[in-house]
Order: sequence, then C-alpha cells, then structure tokens
Amino acid sequence: MASMTNQETKQEQQEEDYGVLLYYKYATIPDLEALFNFYDSNCKSLSLLGRVRLSHNGVNVTVGGKLSSLKEHIAAVKLNCLFEGTDFKLASCHEPSNERVAVECGFTSLSIRIVKELVTLSSCPLPSSPPDISNVGKHLSAAEFHSVLHNVGNSPDKLIPSSDKGTVLIDARNLYETRIGKFYTPNVETLDPEIRQYSDLPSWIDNNSEKLCGNNILMYCTGGIRCEMASAYIRSKGAGFENVFQLYGGIQRYLEQFPDGGFFRGKNFVFDHRVSVGSSDSRILGTCLLCSSPFDDYSSRTRCMYCRMLVLVCDNCREKDSSFVCELCQKNSQCIQPTAVTEFDNSVEISEVGELEAVSTSDRIVPSPLVSGPRTLRKLRILCLHGFRQNASGFKGRTASLAKKLKSIAELVFVDAPHELSFIYQIRKNCDSASEMENNRPPSESCSKKFSWLVAPDHNGENDSNWKIADSPFDPLQYQKQTEGFDKSIAYLKDLYSKIGPFDGILGFSQGAAMAALVCLHQQKLKGEMEFRFAILCSGFAVNMSNCQQGSINVPSLHIFGNDKGKDRQIENQASRHLASVFENGCSVVIEHDFGHIIPTRPPYIDQIKEFLKVSCKSKP
Repeated sequence: MASMTNQETKQEQQEEDYGVLLYYKYATIPDLEALFNFYDSNCKSLSLLGRVRLSHNGVNVTVGGKLSSLKEHIAAVKLNCLFEGTDFKLASCHEPSNERVAVECGFTSLSIRIVKELVTLSSCPLPSSPPDISNVGKHLSAAEFHSVLHNVGNSPDKLIPSSDKGTVLIDARNLYETRIGKFYTPNVETLDPEIRQYSDLPSWIDNNSEKLCGNNILMYCTGGIRCEMASAYIRSKGAGFENVFQLYGGIQRYLEQFPDGGFFRGKNFVFDHRVSVGSSDSRILGTCLLCSSPFDDYSSRTRCMYCRMLVLVCDNCREKDSSFVCELCQKNSQCIQPTAVTEFDNSVEISEVGELEAVSTSDRIVPSPLVSGPRTLRKLRILCLHGFRQNASGFKGRTASLAKKLKSIAELVFVDAPHELSFIYQIRKNCDSASEMENNRPPSESCSKKFSWLVAPDHNGENDSNWKIADSPFDPLQYQKQTEGFDKSIAYLKDLYSKIGPFDGILGFSQGAAMAALVCLHQQKLKGEMEFRFAILCSGFAVNMSNCQQGSINVPSLHIFGNDKGKDRQIENQASRHLASVFENGCSVVIEHDFGHIIPTRPPYIDQIKEFLKVSCKSKP
C-alpha cells in the first residue's frame, strides 16, 4: 500500500513538471474566428504561454506550461476533427530561468495571431503561384529516415527509388541552427544552404537546381513544418524533382528515436527557452566565431552587429569585445553602420522569435498581445541612382528633405554614374545684341562633373572640361534615345556593390529609375553578385524593355510620378505608367502626384513612402 502511495506521489510530481508542446497541422480552417476564440480561452484557462499562429490553411503552435495542463490542451484539441493525425510533440523540461531568452522566444506571454501564411516561404512573390501544400514530399518516420541514410551506397532501399545520380540531403534550416548540429552520413552529400532566414530558401533551391534534379532528395528541419512547404516547392519544378522525402516530426522525433544521436551530430536548435536539445553524445559541433574553440551555447543571445543574426561567441571572447560580425556579413564584405543594441535586444528576424519554425507574423488580421520590450531594427540601406546629367552630390542635395524624413528607417547612399558627360549649353533663339549674347554664354567658373547611366548611340566617351554648344535644340523626348551603356553601368554597380554593399533596396530618379528597373529585370542573372529586395522608381521610364510582358518583374516596387496634371515636362505620365505595369501587380505600389519632376515629401505622399518601407523592414533579414 505504501508502495502504491509512493508511486502515486511520483506520478503527481511528474504531472506538475514543466513542459513544452509543439505541433502544426495543415488543413482548411472554415471558421478562423472560432478557432482563435478556442485557443484564447483554452490556453488562458490552462496558464499556457507561448505562440499560436492561425491561418486559413492551418495552425502552428509552440506553448509551454505544466505537463498536466499541456496534456489537457492536447485532449481538447483532439476533439476537433480538423486535428486528426496531428503529431503532438510534448517534451518535459525545466521552467524558463533565463529571462532574456524567455522574452526573446516569447515565453513570457501568450501570443495568438491570425497570419496570412504559417511559414513565409519567400519575402518576395515567387515567379509562379505558391506551391500546392498537398504536393509535399513523402513523409519518412525517424526509423525510415535512418534506414535510408544507412542503406545509401550499401544496399537498395525499398523506401526510395533507385537513382542514376544518387541521393542528396538538404538541411532546410537557417545557418545559426546548422552551426551547432546537423546530419552527417558518409555516403550522402549534405547540402547546407547557409541562409539567414527561411524565406531565402526558394532562391537557394532555384540557384542549385542542377544539384537536385534527378536525385533522390531527402530533407529535414527542426520539427517538420518547414519541409512541408519547401518540399512542395521543389516538387512543383516538375520532371526530375519528383522524388522528395522529408523527415516526419523533424530532428526532434529523430532524437527521441535515437537518443545517442544516430546520424545527427551536435544539438538541435529550438525556438523556445530551451535554446537547444542534444543527444547522449556530448561532443560539441559548434565553434566560437573568434577563437574557433568548441562552443555551442546561444544563451547569451549574442548577435551580428550588422544583420542581427545569432552568432556563437564564447564567454572569454565576449568579455574582450562586444561587437561581432557573422560569417555571412564577413563573406559579403559588410560595411554598414552597426545597429544600436538595447539592454534586451529584440531586433530579430521573424523566423526566430515571431515564428514557430519560421512562422510569419505579417498580414495580421486579429490584433493580439505583443511580447513586451524595446525593439531596435537595423535601418534599411538604399542605393540611390541620380538622373541624366546629374551627380551624386546634386541628387543628395535635392533629396535632403526625403532623407531627413526617412532617417529613422532608412539610410540613403548616393553614387555617381560611370558615364561622364561633356558640358553643353543651348543658344537661345533671337539673341541679336552683344549684351544678350554675353548673358547667353556658359558660366566661367568650374562646374561639377555630370554623369549618366545610359547614353545615346553616338556618345563617344570623350569628355572635355570646356563648354560646348549643343548640336541641336533641346528634345523633350531625348530620354528615349539614350539606350546604350548598360553593360558598363551594370559592371560598375556590381563592383560598387562588392565594395560598399550589401543594400536592401535600390532607388532611382528619372534615368536612374530606368537603370534600377533594368537591374530588377536581370535579378536572376545577378544572384550572388548584386541583390535588392525592393525598388523605388521615381519619374521612371522603360529602356530596352520592349520584350517585357506586363507584370513580368517580380520585385516589390514603389512607383512615384506625376499624374496627367502633374506638369512633369521631362518624363511623360504614360511612360512612368508603362514602367509600373511591367512589375508584378501584387507587389507594386503606385503614387501619383501633381508636383512635376520631383519626389514629393509632403503628406500624404511621404506617409505612403514610409508605409512601403516599413513593410520592407518587416520582411528583411
């Protein structure tokens, strides 16, 4: 009887232990408001803290609390037939003890939000429609996944078809996760995309299609949800990409099945107060960013001073320095102004704190509590291209008001174009008297050099510091004739980008907008050399884009130009309208004004510009 009492006491103690619950489910949600109310009522009544994300196509949940409460929550959720077959991952652990980690991971409050997407596959619109979530890769249990890895190169496996090319393994997680743990299999090539955030994965897949096509493709992530959308994206590419297989339940289920780690080395990074979960194998995979000593503890939440990605810095090195640059920023020769750090720095990407394995918090429909604490965001860096026969200094002066009003969210960087132009002046008609001729001469003092991004076909490239009389009267449509010089300008920009980049966006005015549009047009060819996540095109027009179809450029864009009554005597309204039409309608914004050939900075125009940039801030790495 006493033994029974002790057993009951032990069970009661276990029931009061703390735990973390993770689960997701893709399913059509008929009544989002009702489901929101259920989670709000149930989680609050059980004192659960964490994050719940709801969308029209499913749910994604990471919550913590007493194990007994979490089990009650699971039982209540299972009563809804929508959750049939859901994999509820429940793990016992200690209660949050590190306040800073708990705040960053959202485990000091309950946050329930309705979002557009459970996971943000891409921060920019994809070239085609989003992948069909029903077309995901084949799920492999932890035991099946292990068997496949074991048999590759040794013996045929019935779980996957034979392949002439072989088998590759993709880690669908972010770089800061793969630093401390990943799968290692002798006979399988493991591909680590080394991405800052999940929304960068489609671009990596597109750029590495040759490595994937024809292979059996194995994928894994923390708990499985990121592989759902990513595998569907790969399979949507068609022939040669059919054989995709994903680890069901992710690394978490694999380590439960193989406590010694199996083929997984190191620790599994998790998006809650636990920070990471390891196996019985105590070997450390991660290394300190500075001294390269074995280290894999992210508890200090140390971040790159530029992109704010988590970095591994051991205690000794952290005592000696407080400014660190991640390997990706070092690789890209990062040289932007560092971000100020607050006592509790919440300036983190959505794929860490605001998401459960990359949950998007954008497009919120229902207001919900936010994690409290100051938030510091890195300013957007925008490369600015001046117009024809201008220069960086002059453009900077003309846009001083714009820069001042955007100073809290953006840094504008001005550069000269590579084509230097001769000084020319126009003789006014009917200048008969000597005094009129004298007043019509060019200035005697030296003038700043003028440049352009595109030139006329007869441009000889020769420059003279002396003024010359124009060969012909001013032509208001001259911008249509400046069609040459793109190759020189794009080479110049790529070199400039490598030295003072990267940039978040590109802004162009007049001919500068035409050049910026051409950069966007060639975005796929420029991958890895020069990339921009958005474009701002002011008084723009299209050059050498006659073959572009409407909506063919998939880059978020803001178009600012004068309306029909705007009196822009340089660029016709229809020319700017046409350029805007070439960009994908779903991610472009048009602002028309009536102030001529300028960038307006008075309300409501400046407010619309700020709103566009704030959206860009939310989606940046």
